[in-house]
Amino acid sequence: MSTKDIESFEEFWPFYVREHSLKATRLFHFAGTTAAGLTALAAIALRRPALVPIALVAGYGPAWFSHFFIEKNKPASFKYPLWSFAADWVMWSKMLRGTMDAEVERVTSSNGKGHDEDEATAGYTHYQAGTNGVN
Repeated sequence: MSTKDIESFEEFWPFYVREHSLKATRLFHFAGTTAAGLTALAAIALRRPALVPIALVAGYGPAWFSHFFIEKNKPASFKYPLWSFAADWVMWSKMLRGTMDAEVERVTSSNGKGHDEDEATAGYTHYQAGTNGVN
């Protein structure tokens, strides 16, 4: 990553995808995000706020393990916690739909340059004036 700070989700997404280039890392994230989401929903449904820390451990534990021991990089959530949280759910959605492997290929083959909009990231990106987000 360059020394320039990332200033938008549109800039962050290719960085995030490159930091999750190994399928095993993405699988650990998917499992952790699913467990965290279900635990958070249980905390709400059961009115048990004590489950919230468990949701955090369930989500971040597998994700951070995969970064340190599989991907061998530093979790993006350390520097960009909110964008990383949003990107976790975008990646989860893409994995559920079976499109994340193609996204990794697209980002890594273009070296993160260019960004074709799709429904998963459209809510987080900025469109240039005069375009509809379609290249």
